[in-house]
Amino acid sequence: MLPTTLSSLHSTNVTPTPSVSPLSPFSPSSSSSSSSFLSLPSSSSTQRRRRRLNSLCFFGDTHLRISPKPKGLKVKCLVSEPLKVMISGAPASGKGTQCELIVQKFGLVHISTGDLLRAEVSSGTEIGNKAKEFMNAGRLVPDEIVTAMVTARLSREDAVERGWLLDGYPRSFAQAQSLEKLKIRPDIYIILDVPDEILINRCIGRRLDPVTRKIYHIKNFPPETEEIKARLVIRPDDTEEKVKSRLEIYKQNSEAISSTYLKIMTKIDGNRPKEEIFKEIESFLLQEQKDTEKMEKSGNTLLESKSHKIQASTSKDNWRGIPTRLNNIPHSREIREYFYKDVLEATQRAINDGRTRLKVESNIPELNPEMDVYRIGTLMELVRVLALSFADDGKQVKVCVQGSMGEGALAGMPLQLAGTRKILEYMDWGDYGALGTFIKIGSVGAKEVDEQDDMFIIVAPQNAVGNCIIDDLKAMTDAAGNRPVILINPRLKDLPGSSGIMQTMGRDKRLEYAGSFQNCYFFRLLYYAGTQYPIMGALRMSYPYRCELYKRIDEPSGKEKYVILSTFTERPTIDEINDAFQGKPRNEAKNTSGIWGFLSGIF
Repeated sequence: MLPTTLSSLHSTNVTPTPSVSPLSPFSPSSSSSSSSFLSLPSSSSTQRRRRRLNSLCFFGDTHLRISPKPKGLKVKCLVSEPLKVMISGAPASGKGTQCELIVQKFGLVHISTGDLLRAEVSSGTEIGNKAKEFMNAGRLVPDEIVTAMVTARLSREDAVERGWLLDGYPRSFAQAQSLEKLKIRPDIYIILDVPDEILINRCIGRRLDPVTRKIYHIKNFPPETEEIKARLVIRPDDTEEKVKSRLEIYKQNSEAISSTYLKIMTKIDGNRPKEEIFKEIESFLLQEQKDTEKMEKSGNTLLESKSHKIQASTSKDNWRGIPTRLNNIPHSREIREYFYKDVLEATQRAINDGRTRLKVESNIPELNPEMDVYRIGTLMELVRVLALSFADDGKQVKVCVQGSMGEGALAGMPLQLAGTRKILEYMDWGDYGALGTFIKIGSVGAKEVDEQDDMFIIVAPQNAVGNCIIDDLKAMTDAAGNRPVILINPRLKDLPGSSGIMQTMGRDKRLEYAGSFQNCYFFRLLYYAGTQYPIMGALRMSYPYRCELYKRIDEPSGKEKYVILSTFTERPTIDEINDAFQGKPRNEAKNTSGIWGFLSGIF
């Protein structure tokens, strides 16, 4: 328990940044109108066709309707915001070097807890004296004291005006939660990822200049002169035994902290030249600046999909991580709700950002009719969620299912899609006439594109043996122009034909067209090769964020959880995933043989 003389430190706060009050289609806002809010009007084309679908959203087994949303979007006035960055890394990960480069490029105020502690102690301040008592006793300085120092420093004028770079803090889950309670949150959370053996080698080779406090390395960064070399000393905590202990503590804390900043976390390969590392960091920070400027100029919170700040304060607060027990089929209502909402939010962000050729790939067992054609009903329920939500925004939505392909004896359609159109027609589309008014059901082809259609959702388009859907699909997207076309769980790979013509003639063009659709959502469970149990982990991408690789862990209580292993700018290869599971650096030689080759053939 801290003395009461420090009580004033607990109230130290930083003026919170202006925030946005997002409106989720699943959670009607309870905020009342106020003069401090602005109402953003919808586009003229939407206004002409606006008809509110005031129905409720029930994720039940048979009924699914969409909740009413307030008219317009309410946002607090936005002001220009400087960058706010947190950077984390194990001992000797190169964090200090990158901090210097970031400060030089972006002019942020560099805040290190070590520097703060030393400054407070040397100045003899009240908080410094209290921290010194713990340090002299060989004990860690309590979180309350460190957090008070950090928040006080963040509230100073230079940090507020220029932005800040928080170096190596928070170091624990408790510290991260303390900042959350004070509404102090970065735009981006950077982690430098370096293999243990590299870190150990860097640490035991480090030397300190007691005069300048500069750090050298006997191999990688030797001193400039013999005079400096002669006075270098080994830091007490740079022995191999102590380094390993510190690494273990860092890993435990890092995993706990990551859960707080998951949606704004960027893991960067730190086992590269410092220039390459900084180039990647710089690209992320520049993009963050552009996104913020774009949002401020437009005044439209629909661009939240491009802003880490807004997404962190909205979806992340409600995002509970990957559901467990995904091999238990049928899935519970709660699990289905999770994936419907996850897909919808990613799709909305992509469309609001101007993307027009999109695909959704969600391959949990319940949404993967390849494993059981009778699961097509769950896929239809997902399609209904998307269609009703966009219709509730006043858009004319056409839901399309491919019809029979081929002629004569070769006529037919994939088994998965047999009867799908009838299922859609018989589904409950709400009590307010959505089907036939805002939502229409059609087929795949150019003739299905009408002038009044605003967007198209195509259900599981796929080739059949000897027949190809891509020609009809391309004709339809060409006719659609710049209107959004969303493919739900497409299967556009070539299938064998009796004459082999399908595999050769025009194959390159077909594959090029299939690859022109951008993933706005991707989810796949990972298993050992050739098995469906146990689940090893999961791969998830939700627009516009990076691909996230998770590992499933069994807990002593009998429960399970998913922990993030790494993130990728693009969908990782099988080798990259296997390397991440084994803890290898990304530039090591690739080898997927043996037990860890569990992903072969799934991509």
